[in-house]
Amino acid sequence: MTPWWTDFFLAVAVAALVAVVSQVAIWLIQKVVSRKVEWVGDLYSQVVGRVRLAVGVWAVAAVTATVTPLDDFWWPIVQRAALIGLIFSLAAIIAGLSTFALNRVITRYSNSDVDSPDLRRIKTQVQLIKRLLNAVIGLVAIALALFTFPQVQAVGAGLLASAGVLSVIGGLAAQATLGNLFAGIQLAFSNAIRVDDIVVVEGEWGRIGEITLSYVVVYIWDERRLVVPSTYFTSKHYETWTRHGPRVLGVVMFDLDWRVPIAELRSFYEELLNSTPLWDGRAQNVLAVDATGGYVTVRCVASAKDSSDQWNLRCLIREKVIEWVRTEHPEALPVMRIQMSSGEKVS
Repeated sequence: MTPWWTDFFLAVAVAALVAVVSQVAIWLIQKVVSRKVEWVGDLYSQVVGRVRLAVGVWAVAAVTATVTPLDDFWWPIVQRAALIGLIFSLAAIIAGLSTFALNRVITRYSNSDVDSPDLRRIKTQVQLIKRLLNAVIGLVAIALALFTFPQVQAVGAGLLASAGVLSVIGGLAAQATLGNLFAGIQLAFSNAIRVDDIVVVEGEWGRIGEITLSYVVVYIWDERRLVVPSTYFTSKHYETWTRHGPRVLGVVMFDLDWRVPIAELRSFYEELLNSTPLWDGRAQNVLAVDATGGYVTVRCVASAKDSSDQWNLRCLIREKVIEWVRTEHPEALPVMRIQMSSGEKVS
C-alpha cells in the first residue's frame, strides 16, 4: 500500500502545476483580448490579486480533498479552512467584478454629454447599488461558510421554522436602523438628493458628499462634515440649490438715501457684471423694491453658473457698489434725518 505522504506530494505537484498553468493562461488570454477590448486590461489589473489568491486556495482545497492521512485529527480542520477560504476568495472576485462594472458605468456617463443632474443621479444610484451588492455578496459568503459545518446545517431548519417570530423581534429591535436603510434606498432611487447636490441642512450650507445605506454626509463649505440619518431627508424640510441644475440667481440688497441716482447705478452695475467672469450673462437687474423708513431699498440681481460663483459674485457686487456710492455719490449714503421745530431745545 502506498504511504499517504506519497499521494500528498503527488497531489501537491499536480495542484501546483494546474495553478501555474491556469495563471499563465489567464494572463495570456487577457493580453490577447485587451488588444481589441481596452477595459479587459484594467479589469485584469483590478482582480488579478484576488484571482491568484483564489487559485492558491483552490490548490490547497484540492490537495486536502484528495489526500486523507490516517489518524490525523487536524486534517479535517485544514480541509474546512481551505473550503471556507475558497468561498471567501470567490466572493472577493465577484465583488471585484461587480465594482469594476459599476465604475465603468460612471466613467461612461462622465465622458458623455449627460446633464449634470442626470449624471449626479446615476452616480448616486450606482454607488448605492455597489454597496448593496457588496453587502449581499458578503452575507451570502458568510452563510455558505457557516453551512460547511454540519451543526449549522442541523440548526438551519429550526431557524427557518422560527423565522417569523425572529423577524418580528428583530424588526422591533432594529426599527431605527431598518428605517435608515430603507430611507437610504428611497433617496437613491427617488432622485430626492444626489451626490454633489448643494443643500442647506440645519442652517448649514454644503454639498452632498456621500449617500450610504444608513446616513448621508454633507460636506460643509468650511470643511466640516455633517452626518445626517437618511430618514432626515425623507421626513423633514431641507433646501436644495441644484434640483434641476447648478445655475442660480444671486440677490444683494442695499439701503440707500433717497438721493441715490438709480439710472446711474443701473449703468454702473451693468458695466460691473460685464467686467467679471463670475456672471454667466443670463440675468441681471437693478430695482428699487422699497422706500420706507427714510431709505430706498435697492435690489441687485445677477446670475451665476453655480453656487460657488454666485457667492463670490454677490460679495463682489456688495464691495463694488459700496465703493461706487461712497466715491461717486456720497450723498446717497444712508443717513438718519431728525427735524426739530423752531425754538425746541436739544439736550
